[in-house]
Amino acid sequence: MREKITSGQNKRVKQWRSLSSKKGRQATQSYLLESWHLVQEAIKARQPMTAIMGTAEELAAHEVQLPQSVPTFELTDSIAKTIGDTGTPQGIFATLPMPSETVVDPETAAGTWLFLDYVQDPGNIGTMVRTADAAGLTGVVFGKGTASRFLPKVLRSMQGSQYHLQLVEADLHDWIKAFTKRGLPVYGTNLDPHAKDYRDVKPMAAGAIVMGNEGNGMAPDLQAMTTMNLYIPIKGQAESLNVAIAAGVVMFRVIE
Repeated sequence: MREKITSGQNKRVKQWRSLSSKKGRQATQSYLLESWHLVQEAIKARQPMTAIMGTAEELAAHEVQLPQSVPTFELTDSIAKTIGDTGTPQGIFATLPMPSETVVDPETAAGTWLFLDYVQDPGNIGTMVRTADAAGLTGVVFGKGTASRFLPKVLRSMQGSQYHLQLVEADLHDWIKAFTKRGLPVYGTNLDPHAKDYRDVKPMAAGAIVMGNEGNGMAPDLQAMTTMNLYIPIKGQAESLNVAIAAGVVMFRVIE
């Protein structure tokens, strides 16, 4: 049976609103998805859900695909507008428990990985995760200073690709050291005197690519740890490439 909520002061509504903040997510150990596309991707990936909420119109439009085992709440249009984080309210949401921290040992991690060093723009992070998914990478390591993957804007930008990859929060020093120790290539993406044109690198079936901060690039100590640093030749007059664009160019060229 579907519960109708008509008061903006309802305790559930207050809790759902709180999920836009880190404090709210930590207090409830849950996070919020907004838009049918994200909710649908979570359903397809069989992600556990604690609630599905939406306007009568949105719930009716997707009723056939909604899991019957998940509590469903019908919201008024005005309440739905206060829960979302987007400028244009989507009208349908879901809450999910924070997943147990993915523990992957870099000493045994297989496949190809993207390492994010202090990347802070949610759009860039989401685009890189989606591109990593499209390029067939195994996972993404969120290094120190990188924005949380549970930020509403990051979730929207990832567009469900977070359910197709292994996402790990860890110290990149440990991962780079472990990969290079195993003889796996780790390619940085900063221009230095010894950097190599990314087109001259042999495609790899296992290893990693490191993308750095939007303004400052990779941390110098990480640059010094990589197997090699790569650069993308710029033919026009632009000073540099957006980090997400650069990541896509390198991933599709360097990943086997």
